[in-house]
Amino acid sequence: MRSVLPVCSIFGIFGLSSDDDHTTLRAHAVELSRRQRHRGPDWSGVFADDGAILVHERLAIVDPASGAQPLRSRDGRLALAVNGEIYNHRQLRDGLGYDFTTGSDSEVVNALYRSTGGTGFVSELNGIFAFALWDRDRQAAIIARDPIGVCPLYWGHDAAGRLLVASEMKALVDVCDDVAQFPPGHVYDTATGELRRFHHRDWREHDATAGTTIPPAALREAFEQAVHRQLMTDVPYGVLLSGGLDSSLVAACAAKFARDRVEDDDRSEAWWPRLHSFAIGLDGSPDLAAAATAAEMLGTQHHGFVYTFEEGLDALPEVIRHIETYDVTTIRASTPMFLLARRIKAMGVKMVLSGEGADEIFGGYLYFHKAPSAEAFHDETVRKLDALHNYDCLRANKSMMAWGVEARVPFLDLEFLDTAMGIDATAKMAGAGRIEKHIVREAFDGALPDEILWRQKEQFSDGVGYGWIDGLKDHAELVVTDAEFAEAAARFPHNTPETKEAFLYRSLFERHFPGTAAAATVPGGKSIACSTPAALEWDPEFAALADPSGRAVRGVHDQALDV
Repeated sequence: MRSVLPVCSIFGIFGLSSDDDHTTLRAHAVELSRRQRHRGPDWSGVFADDGAILVHERLAIVDPASGAQPLRSRDGRLALAVNGEIYNHRQLRDGLGYDFTTGSDSEVVNALYRSTGGTGFVSELNGIFAFALWDRDRQAAIIARDPIGVCPLYWGHDAAGRLLVASEMKALVDVCDDVAQFPPGHVYDTATGELRRFHHRDWREHDATAGTTIPPAALREAFEQAVHRQLMTDVPYGVLLSGGLDSSLVAACAAKFARDRVEDDDRSEAWWPRLHSFAIGLDGSPDLAAAATAAEMLGTQHHGFVYTFEEGLDALPEVIRHIETYDVTTIRASTPMFLLARRIKAMGVKMVLSGEGADEIFGGYLYFHKAPSAEAFHDETVRKLDALHNYDCLRANKSMMAWGVEARVPFLDLEFLDTAMGIDATAKMAGAGRIEKHIVREAFDGALPDEILWRQKEQFSDGVGYGWIDGLKDHAELVVTDAEFAEAAARFPHNTPETKEAFLYRSLFERHFPGTAAAATVPGGKSIACSTPAALEWDPEFAALADPSGRAVRGVHDQALDV
């Protein structure tokens, strides 16, 4: 049975009445969905009945010749639009007694809903997803988003009170005054009005992990299987390879499985058996050099792209329009990723594996060296995971999907997450001669060159070249006047920019996304290297930091560790 993966965008309008002009509303829905068609340029599908309209923009990754959405049940009662992937769909299919109409991984959502009659089934899904399911008989929609928020989803109400959902905010911002992010790990039933969290894990509490250890070989196997689950594709794919630990481990695992076809349990040769890797940076950047070293050992067909500061600067307005945030760190890192995605798309590649999530799970950011206890360390990893949908997941998804390239994130596979987050944080802690993510490096001993396996953490926006961040700061000083910056609090009373660089990004964001509701979709708080009140207590120096770059954690970035 073939898997049809609906990587795409979704759009829905719910709560239509008999008084509505359904023909006009259908055309309106198609037009609004068109704003996010970059996410799914291969095909569009529309479902409409008396109570709902669903639009699906598809990026075909597996079985490109079929798999049109929205997916209908055989009896026509259910209609489903999904953005994402359900990795365990084959296991879930068994015993459901549902009359499947496709081989799609997504159709298991319809089947589970039909068999349970409620929303509890969502907790059984292992995948990344945002979906809207319409039940014609109940005249109700079920809306859900994956536990980490890898797939974006927004919602709001139009002037007539109808509920709208969309993969990106740009489809809703001038239609819904109350536009907001749909919360990760939640499911909503329009019939009951209940929004509830469906993802609960004991490992969120430190005490539940105390004393739990795992052999290095078992940790390695768990991650290799996470990568294997995500190698479902019938189109050219690759790996993002910055030369840092996380992306290099993803590449190493992908290279192990690249020759066999996951869709038939590795019984035949993959359609695209040669693994391609991609990196980007300014001329002479640390990442380009490290990526070339890793690629040479792994035997990938490597593509290292150089961009200029001016090219990055020219892209800033478009980057902010696509990623829908004014967060400084996210914009710095999204810009080279956006440029890289364009080059990848030009080569005919439609899917890449990426290394997001490892730093949150294993405490890889440099300020974790300052953690005063295992409990504080663990609590901070949970907090960072909870915030990922606003930062690295947002960056990876939207920067890549701006050009119709899907980014998969195996470190955030839910099965692997349960394994890794269940480990006592004592085994993850850095400092006292232990480099960050020591437990992961030990597990993959021999899989990478030592200069890669034991390379210290670089923020992506640092690794592409230190001249990138410094140049952005200098540019902001030139284009934002002192008078403008002095009025920052009056112009932007919500999340007031603290630097001229932040003011510049906020101004560009406002052009595309005006209004307080849009501004509120971006997290507030002081832009510091750790950006968390708890970590401010770890070292008084953090309180004085206005620059979110990893370099700002003085005494850690420049520290030579004995490992």
